[in-house]
Parts: sequence; structure tokens; C-alpha cells
Amino acid sequence: MVINTETHSSKNPFISEIVRRLKEHADIEAEVVKLLIDVPPNPGMGDYTLPCFALKEIFQKNPTLIAKELASIPLAGGQITRVEAHGPYLNFSVDKNILTRWVLTTVFNEKDSYGRRTLGSGKTVIIDYSSPNIAKHLGVHHLRSAVIGSALYRLHKALGYRVIGINHLGDWGTQFGQLITAFRHWGSEDALQHDPIGVLNSLYVKFHEEAEKDPSLEKEARAAFKKLEEGDPETRRLWKHFRELSLKEFNKVYDALGIKFDCYTGESFYNEMLEGTVESLKTAGLATISEEALIVDLEKYDMPPCLLKKRDEASLYATRDICAAEYRHKTYGFTRMLYVVGSEQKLHFRQVFKVLELMGDDWVKNCAHVDFGLIKFKHGRMSTRKGQIILLEEVLNEAVTRAHEIIEGKNPGLGNKDRVATQVGVGAVIFTDLSTRRTKDVIFDWDAVLNFEGETGPYVQYTHARLCSVMRKYGRPVTTAVDYGLLKEEDEYLLIRKLEQFPKAIEGAARSCEPVIMCNYLLELCGIFNRYYNHHRIISQDEALTRARILLSDSVRQVLRNGLTLLGIQTPEEM
Repeated sequence: MVINTETHSSKNPFISEIVRRLKEHADIEAEVVKLLIDVPPNPGMGDYTLPCFALKEIFQKNPTLIAKELASIPLAGGQITRVEAHGPYLNFSVDKNILTRWVLTTVFNEKDSYGRRTLGSGKTVIIDYSSPNIAKHLGVHHLRSAVIGSALYRLHKALGYRVIGINHLGDWGTQFGQLITAFRHWGSEDALQHDPIGVLNSLYVKFHEEAEKDPSLEKEARAAFKKLEEGDPETRRLWKHFRELSLKEFNKVYDALGIKFDCYTGESFYNEMLEGTVESLKTAGLATISEEALIVDLEKYDMPPCLLKKRDEASLYATRDICAAEYRHKTYGFTRMLYVVGSEQKLHFRQVFKVLELMGDDWVKNCAHVDFGLIKFKHGRMSTRKGQIILLEEVLNEAVTRAHEIIEGKNPGLGNKDRVATQVGVGAVIFTDLSTRRTKDVIFDWDAVLNFEGETGPYVQYTHARLCSVMRKYGRPVTTAVDYGLLKEEDEYLLIRKLEQFPKAIEGAARSCEPVIMCNYLLELCGIFNRYYNHHRIISQDEALTRARILLSDSVRQVLRNGLTLLGIQTPEEM
């Protein structure tokens, strides 16, 4: 396997010079410096900073003293104009004209590829996301896994990783015995053809209502699932029928959200492999019988037992996830595997990872549960079992309708309003989800979601459209043959510094599995540009200044486009 260690830092000529000078004058390893270099919180403190906390072990000194001593040696020169210590930080200022030229020419030349890197070359990342249960509508509670997983897919892809996106469908388990039983008692093929998912949902709800009155239905459902596991032809036929109908409905919503998967290997895919997994656990002395169920005792790890099989021999989620993890490692040889699943499943993944560790699968250290909070409306969380669910398709339709009304009021003469309303409405829903830190709950408020002036998706899209309007007004080719020294306003340099940080935002969002980092970056870039736009004329009588400002503006437009695309949000050129 070829491992490429390229990072944003390694492509940046200024960071490369800082690294070289620190290595030359202070004998600090280049890789250490590359990992530590950051941007000061206050632009007045410099362009780059080296936090000296991590150097404490190397120098055996207080970080503040380390920074002061490093500032006293001849590190300035070439592109580095000033080196100063600010407490435990060593701050570097660089030649502004050279930085400006480098950033703007890089964005101009790389265009849609700006920010992309090859640090993941030769490495594989598996992302397990969305994973709804078949025979049910996609509810709004399915949104977070789908859009977070999809964003992480794009972010890792931008860093050069081979990414495998898996929709691990919930297409197996005792609930399908319940659904098959319900269909046999109360269902009809005619009704199913007319409204497949609606009928299947109703049958699922009816089963639980009737089972409360007639407990024998649960026994019948368990027997049906056992037949499904054993391959009974008629039971399998019904199950496959329900699965195909469900996928057809799911794909309508996935298409609206712009979400794709490389494979749909759900829980059923591993059915024939489960006995091998169970036998491996028994051979390793991990599986034991407790109260007629097969378990792995995890008491010494402060966890309840991991259930592998019920007393009726039916397999469980944990068995299938253990089996799936081993299959994926054998098949793909992944470097990293991410499970984008809600926070309520924390214990489940702790158990699964611990069992894999006990089995001797040391690669489990590269598996991570990317958990997230809930989406909350005023009426709270809904329960499928009771027949109450907010359909994701309805939420998207509502967002598009509201966006259409807003656009009609703001720009009634806009051509292709329907297309733009769809881009804005769907984008607003996605951005609302991703702009909330994963582990927090998303509070869904329509007025906030579609606010064109708040910290929202429409605000970022509108800024992009504004920049496209500037380019149309300019009406000439953008060129890098400009006088970079003319871009001397404070807001201009802030924009240039922010543009330079885009690749770092991609790296940070992917590494931490936090798309909110990219959302915050885009909001900050929009804020700086809109202040600049309100205080300075981009197109003026001064041709040389206009060319320079047009190049800067077009670079901002390009980076907004690149960032929104990574989040799975479209970029209308007019709004």
C-alpha cells in the first residue's frame, strides 16, 4: 500500500519555509512542526502560529519560555517578515504581496479542485450511513445520518481517500416476521400496489395494536422470521417484495437530497455468514449461554452482556454488525470505518467494538461510532410504532414551497424560480442539519432555516449568487495578471487569509467527522466578503484595481461553490 502523507501544510510554501527554518536553527523535526502550525485567532498577531505546548517534552521547559527563546533566534528572512512570541505561541508574519499572489493564483488555477489533496491516497474509508429499516417511510429522524454521512463521504473523497459508502439497510430481524404476519392477516396485494409504503407502515402499526390484545401474534411472528432465516420460499418472496418497494421509495428522497451509495448491503446480506461468526466466538471461548440466550459476557468491562442469539435461535443486531465488520475488513482492507448512527446506539457500538477486540481483531481501533443528536420540532420526537412520523419527503416539499414564496417576494422576475426554490429549500434543510455540532440536537425552526440573512444555507447560497452577479456585471475574463499590491485594504487581506485556510477546513472536518467545521468556515467567509462588499466598490473607474478585486471576488465565489458542493448543497447563480 502506498501511503501519502501530504497535508495542506506540506503544499503551503510559507509553512514549508517556517518548518525548514525551525529545523535548521532549532533542530525541531519537520513533521512535528507541520502538525502544530495553526492560524492565530487575531489577524494582528501574525499569519501563522506555533503553539509551544507540545514542545515542552522536547525542550524540558515552560512553553512560554520556549516561545520566547525561539523568537530570539534568526528565523525571519525570505518570505517570513517577522517572528514574535505571544505567551506560549510563536507567531510568524509573512510577505503579504507574495501570500496574496500565491493564494489567488492557486484558487484560479485549481478551480473546482481547490482544497483537494492526496493525503488519503492508497487508503480506504468505509462510511456506513442512512441505514433505514425497509417497509417504512423515511422520516425526518433519518435525515441526520444521511446528510452527515454523505458530507463525510465527499470530504474524505476530496482528501484522496478511496471511499465506500454503504447503506446498511435494516432488512432483517424479528420485525420482518411481524410485518409478514400482519400482511398475511390483514394485507392485500392490490392495496400494496396502490400505496406500498403507506400500507406496510399501517400493517406494522396494526400488528402492535393487535398483539397487545392477542399475544399469540408475537409467537406467530417469531416463527415467520425463523422461516425467513431458514429460506422458506414464500416467506422470502414476501420479504424481497417489501424490500424492493421500499428501496424504490427511498431513492426518491435520496435523489432529492443528492445522496448516493456505493452499495446497499443490508443486514440480510450477512445471514449466511452468521453461523461462522457465532462459531468463531464459541471457539474463542467468548460465547456463553445465559437464560437460554447466547451472549458475550462484558460485565468486567462495565457493560451489559452482548446478545448474539435469542432463545429461539434468532440472530440480533450485534451478531450481524460483528459479522459485517469482519466481512468489510476482509473485503476492503479499510484504513478507517465510520458508523454514522444516532447517539442512542452508543452502548451497542461499545459492545460490538469490544467483542471484535476480544476476538483479536486489532483493526477495530480504526472503527468509530460517529454519533449525533436528534432533530426536534415543537411537538417532539415521533414514534413509528404508534403510527406517528414526520415524513422526510414532506419536510423537503415544505422547504421548497416556503423557499418559492420567499423568492417570489424578493425577486419575482427571476427565471427558473422552481429550480432555484428546490436548490434553496433542500440546501436549507441540509445546511441546518450540518451547521449544528453533531452531538447536539437540531432545533428545526422554519423561520430560521430559510432566513436569507442569518447563519443559514440560503445566506451562503445568496452570497454565492451575489458574486456571480458581480462577475456577470464585469462581463470580461478573469485574469491573474493583476497588481497584487493594490489589494491592501484590511478586509481584502482578511479574505485572502480565509481563502488560504479552506484546505485546512476540509482536513479538520474530515478528521473530526464534524461537517460543522466546513459550515462555520463558509459562514465566516461570507461574513468577511459581505462586509467588504458593503464598504468597497469592486468595479470602478480604476481598471487595475477592478481587475485585482474581480480576481479576489471570483476566488471567493469559487471557494463558496467548492465548500457547498462538499456539503451536498447546490449553488444557484441567481436568487
